[in-house]
Amino acid sequence: MAKTAVVILNYNGSAYLEKFLPGVIKHSTEADIYVADNASTDNSLELLNTNFPEVKLIVLDKNHGFAGGYNEALKSIKAEYYLLLNSDVEVTSGWIQPLELFLDSNEEYAACQPKIKDYNHQGLFEYAGACGGFIDFLGYPYCRGRIFDHIESDSGQYNEAIDIFWSSGACMLIRSETFHKSGGFDRDFFAHMEEIDLCWRIHSMGLKIKSIPESTVFHVGGGTLNKTSPFKTYLNFRNGLSLLIKNLPIGKLILKLPVRIVLDWIAAVKFLLEGKPKHAVAVARAHMKNILWFTKNLRKRKLISTAPKSRLLIFEYYIKGKKRFSDL
Repeated sequence: MAKTAVVILNYNGSAYLEKFLPGVIKHSTEADIYVADNASTDNSLELLNTNFPEVKLIVLDKNHGFAGGYNEALKSIKAEYYLLLNSDVEVTSGWIQPLELFLDSNEEYAACQPKIKDYNHQGLFEYAGACGGFIDFLGYPYCRGRIFDHIESDSGQYNEAIDIFWSSGACMLIRSETFHKSGGFDRDFFAHMEEIDLCWRIHSMGLKIKSIPESTVFHVGGGTLNKTSPFKTYLNFRNGLSLLIKNLPIGKLILKLPVRIVLDWIAAVKFLLEGKPKHAVAVARAHMKNILWFTKNLRKRKLISTAPKSRLLIFEYYIKGKKRFSDL
């Protein structure tokens, strides 16, 4: 049994598996490689059985989403570390070793991530992770290299390893013991922000997370859900509110939740003005779901710590014009 298990969750991603899995196999000789299939309806299983017999295959009974899919798959995988990897990621030579070595020698850290760059624009950071994730005063996520939709070029400005608030689900090395002890991903999230929720609980356990830019991968992004999808909008707004309800200390929740709700409705109006009524409806659906889930989410508040100290990002970005992480 290898120390690290690289675990790729797949749903109808045969084209990505065919393109990127050979590189994962080539550059991950020190790890066991698993593909957990979320009941794909394309030719993923045939491709894996025919072309990649060295990869260990876990076939799930239905599409459990990102969160539930990983929870189900990782129940049966024995390893010290899980390296969660999206199917649309190109890895590079020596990508695992810096991550492993860091966790090997730093017991107070539960997880870490590499530098994540854009596969299609390789001079840029990638939206879903860049050089590590943070959240602002109101719980909006941003990255070291990406604030809202402004994505920075990588000129080596973030090559220093630093503590971060959340690690990208596109590529995360996490201690298996911590993953299971924390409860894993919240399967109700289905997809989007479930890694932020997990990382928040990790911090509440007294552990830390690091960005290790010495390791680099390239992420396509939007491989399963395109950013123009109203369902993606629904998940982002639904999970964004659930994230706060589950994890903020009660005093801060009472203060911040109403502000987030108002800002969400402003976003819904903006969608309408832009001729995107389905996205506006998605925001309304997200709020209705959080009303239905409110008691359920309160019951999940088992690990609560102080909220991270952070700036009000909308003020820094829209009023002060600070669009780079280094400006904050």
